[in-house]
Amino acid sequence: MRDGTHRTLPLREGLPVWSAIAAESFGGPVAQIAVLHRVLVIERRWISEERFQRALSFCMLLPGPEAQQLATYIGWQLHGTWGALVAGSLFVLPGFLALLALSLIYVYGGDTRAVAGMLAGIQPVVVAIVAHALPRLARHVAGDRLRVAVALGAFLALYFLRLPFPLVLAAAALIGGLRYGRAAMTSISVPPPAATFRYHRVARTLALWLTIWLLPLIIAWLALGSGHVLVHEGRFFATSAIVTFGGAYAVLSYAAQEAVHSFHWLTPSEMVTGLGFAESTPGPLIQVVQFVAFLGAFRAAAPLEPLSAGIVASLLVTWLTFVPSFMFILAFGPSVERLAHNARLLGALQGISAAVLGAMVNLALWFALHTLFGEVSEIVRGVFRFSAPVPGTLDVIALGVAVLSYAGLTLRLKHGWLLSAGAAVGLLRALA
Repeated sequence: MRDGTHRTLPLREGLPVWSAIAAESFGGPVAQIAVLHRVLVIERRWISEERFQRALSFCMLLPGPEAQQLATYIGWQLHGTWGALVAGSLFVLPGFLALLALSLIYVYGGDTRAVAGMLAGIQPVVVAIVAHALPRLARHVAGDRLRVAVALGAFLALYFLRLPFPLVLAAAALIGGLRYGRAAMTSISVPPPAATFRYHRVARTLALWLTIWLLPLIIAWLALGSGHVLVHEGRFFATSAIVTFGGAYAVLSYAAQEAVHSFHWLTPSEMVTGLGFAESTPGPLIQVVQFVAFLGAFRAAAPLEPLSAGIVASLLVTWLTFVPSFMFILAFGPSVERLAHNARLLGALQGISAAVLGAMVNLALWFALHTLFGEVSEIVRGVFRFSAPVPGTLDVIALGVAVLSYAGLTLRLKHGWLLSAGAAVGLLRALA
């Protein structure tokens, strides 16, 4: 068994696997992390459970799309720098192409009902995939009462109190560092010299990737001027990519507010449409910023043609949103393994991994409610604020698809077949 040590696997062997993972990455971060876990830990055994959880905890500490960062980090562990670039890029590519196609259909007045119906039919299958995967992801905390308590506490804090995700992670890290750090002291060896933190290497990597990241925005500014919509979009989404923590849903609430009410790039109903597209297409949920940028640039394109401006905006904003993931991973990833030899920091990561499980349950429940019910209300009771479904709006067909998909998963049917069946049901509903 290959245990995730660096460059243990030729990239040509990993390329088909990363392509397949990208094609299956529907349903937001929880489903995507579940796909990565299933393929890389359980089926291929390319990385151990311990390293997967440590990588996930590290990625949760970074701003940006955690599932794509996880793919990038594991790609780096297995194949080196080129592996990080390939795994992270492939994770984004299917969603980029799908959203670009949907954007074109949308602005040119095409009928999106059939496409939207197919995408909506996929969602209950994703609910089943997540429900089937969560128990496997939870095994690493089972049997440890404190970690179970941290996971439960994180879920309650996020779902019922709406506490900021970084605050929840900080509390979990503190608990884990205090509780597990001392226990780990006796079982952890001295770190090897190669694992020490190298400030000069980190500084060089950051400088290189900052240049790569910002160069397209600088070119757009020089060519079009600081007042053009492309430059405004680029500055806004570049800033969002590095200063927003808390996962895709936290980022999207901020991005939606600014894009709709401050910049007027699209209407509230169009933002909802974009979110529906992004939730149902493969790739990170934050890819919805591509749809936002396309509409904003298409409608204020001069001196460019609308179509050209929309495509350039899609490319620019996608670049500015995801390139920081490569920068963070390649700059700090080589130092993460050193954490395995630091008792306090290792304990903090163990606490974070438990909180991450609670956060995943929170997101999974949110996604399931909005998929299976036509209406979800916000309940406020003192300090408690949470989502609750309106019982009369239960989508019986979506529930049936979810239940049958779960049964298919227990029979080990391929995810691709189930997703295709869900898309077919959604298409029939849309046509009817």
